[in-house]
Amino acid sequence: MVPRLAALLLAGCAVLWVAVLVATPVAFAHGYVVGPALVYEACGLVCHQRPERSFHLAGVQLPVCARCLGLYASGAFGAVVACAAAADRSLEIRPVRDTRWALAIASIPTALTLLSEWSGLWYPSGAARAFAAVPLGAVAGWVLVRCVADGPAEVRHSGQVRYHS
Repeated sequence: MVPRLAALLLAGCAVLWVAVLVATPVAFAHGYVVGPALVYEACGLVCHQRPERSFHLAGVQLPVCARCLGLYASGAFGAVVACAAAADRSLEIRPVRDTRWALAIASIPTALTLLSEWSGLWYPSGAARAFAAVPLGAVAGWVLVRCVADGPAEVRHSGQVRYHS
């Protein structure tokens, strides 16, 4: 019971974080300064916040770049879907056996946009960066919530995760 509650809390926090990211520029546009400034400062610790790589809302840049927003929004979505799947007992959801492969495959679109930027071959738009981040965010959100919801796990040397009931 406690792991499922923790999973719901995690998914709820992920959704709340995305709401904060979207509400912050609107608050700034309406003259609020202190709260939004704290959000921008906190986000600056993990995101470059380049204006040309960020979405703008109400004429104000979001506190994270487009790629980060894509990761956060799809992560929240993946977390909510994982909670819904865990709550629906009619669905047989098997625990993730090897999360490294799932995350590695889901990271391919993001890695391709990064490599294209670094090589100078293509500079994707903010929308392309956000869209490329969706698989990684969704899988990461799913995996985190499922790991919390399913309780403690034992990691074997082979990379497999076996869940105890």
